[in-house]
Amino acid sequence: MSGNRPDVRARRAGSYDSLELILDIERVLDVSARQPIRAEFRFDPESPLVVCVEFLIAGGPRVMWRIGRDLLHQGLYSVSGFGDVQLWPSRPEVRATARLQLTSRDMAALFELPVPPLAEWLEHTYELVPAGHELTEIDWDVATADLLQ
Repeated sequence: MSGNRPDVRARRAGSYDSLELILDIERVLDVSARQPIRAEFRFDPESPLVVCVEFLIAGGPRVMWRIGRDLLHQGLYSVSGFGDVQLWPSRPEVRATARLQLTSRDMAALFELPVPPLAEWLEHTYELVPAGHELTEIDWDVATADLLQ
């Protein structure tokens, strides 16, 4: 993993603070080959169930994934997710990292993420919108009316 220090930024987005985290991570190509990648994590309190992760590959396209915030948090400490998004801790005795696997019809990728800065950043997101309060701001009458139309 790169020794670069993560960059955590807060910015105003409407009436809430939006949190961003920039990490240098690695794509695991095989047992001995890795590709450095920059990942930008964004949390918007107005959409608190998901974290947007944009992967920036040097000379390549930007790729955006939306990952459940709780899945991301749980996966730093135990196996989390199934299907397209899975996250689990690597061997903690070697390094404090986690593995993120993303799959789709035409792509599969395995990444290694540093746990400490990501865990700290996620704690900030839970300070903005505590666990269990993600849906408290929804006007259920309006949401239900929209579904029935």
